[in-house]
This record gives sequence, C-alpha cells and structure tokens, in this order.
Amino acid sequence: MVICAKKQKQCLPEELEVGDCWIAISLASSSGLILSARVGKHTDELLEELVVSTEGKTECKEWNSDNWGGYERVLPPEVLHYIGKDKTQRLERTNGTVRQQTGRWHRRQNKFGKVWEQTKVTTRLVVSYFNWIWKHSRLKTTAAQRANLTTVPWTWNDVITYPTLL
Repeated sequence: MVICAKKQKQCLPEELEVGDCWIAISLASSSGLILSARVGKHTDELLEELVVSTEGKTECKEWNSDNWGGYERVLPPEVLHYIGKDKTQRLERTNGTVRQQTGRWHRRQNKFGKVWEQTKVTTRLVVSYFNWIWKHSRLKTTAAQRANLTTVPWTWNDVITYPTLL
C-alpha cells in the first residue's frame, strides 16, 4: 500500500497508524527500569496511555519531563511534575541506548519502520532486552537487577520461556 503525504486530519482511519510515530517511555528513576513504553502520534492520548500503563508499577508519584504541555493536561493532580532538561537526562540517555540497540528507529536507514504494529513488537522486544538482559557498562548489572526483580541477568531463553498472561 502506498500512502501519499497527507496532513493527519485528511488521513483515513487505517492510515493513522502508518508513518512517523513517537515512542513514549516511562522510567523508574532509582533503577533505570523501563516501566512502560507506548507507540503512537505525539498527542495527549499517547501520554495518557503511558501514564495509565505506568500506574501501580511503582510507589513514586513524581514525573520528570520536558516542557511539552501535554503533561500538564494529562498527569493527575496528586503527581508532582518537575520540568527541565536536568530532570530528563537519564531518560534521554536511556532513549539513546535503546535507539542504538535497534536500527528500526534510525530514519536514514532502509530498515526504518513506518508500520506501527512492527514498531510495537520491536519496542516490546527492545524493552525486554534493556530491562532484563543488557548490562550497564559501568554498573555491570541489568535494570531488573537494580530494581531487585532478579539476582542475575536473564538470557533470551529466559525471556521467551517466562510464563505470562496474554
């Protein structure tokens, strides 16, 4: 299917999930564990999905973000919201690490992903790898180890054979 460049308001519903997308990530500040990741257009709805999917995974009621107005509109009033690049440095570094681990998000590559379903699957795999398998070069531990979810780094076999609910 070939899709011509259109403004989003002129797109058909099936065309809205094709093309450029954002990957929103929430991160536990103490361990660096990726709590949630969502794929979509840069809208309040994407941020709301991220906030809802992060709730209950940590006791923290604090969000650090850039100055995008969506956070003010979406975050619940009981959440403390800090704005500034100094507050998002760790998240930006994690984002850079995740981008290095997959070629899907490099725009100038032939393999750059435009189909969101593929990007969603890739995101799940990369987050699993980042949290459970990838060891920080200086700390020599995984994010899951720093969050006390495991005592040893996992392997891909551990990830794919772990029993989960569908």
